[in-house]
Amino acid sequence: MITQTQVDEMKRRLKIFHTFEDEHIKSLLEQSYEDIKYRCQDFVVGENIRGTELVYERTRYAYNDVLEYFHENFLPQITSFALENMKEVDYEEEI
Repeated sequence: MITQTQVDEMKRRLKIFHTFEDEHIKSLLEQSYEDIKYRCQDFVVGENIRGTELVYERTRYAYNDVLEYFHENFLPQITSFALENMKEVDYEEEI
């Protein structure tokens, strides 16, 4: 869930001081969260620093219309976060 706190942090990073883009920035943050969550499993924005940073960086790329470069430029961080964030599965319980 994206809150006004995350919107404000993104605006600070982008050096935006007005409010008329808040809905657009919130939408980009939500899309970025869903993309990172899809690739790296569920996490809480604001609580998981590495996941949150990836959401902010992807949002920055989306805001600047260069999203096609994000995955290429952040592949090592995405991969390491996905591995770190993997949920353990006990296959013996499922039998």
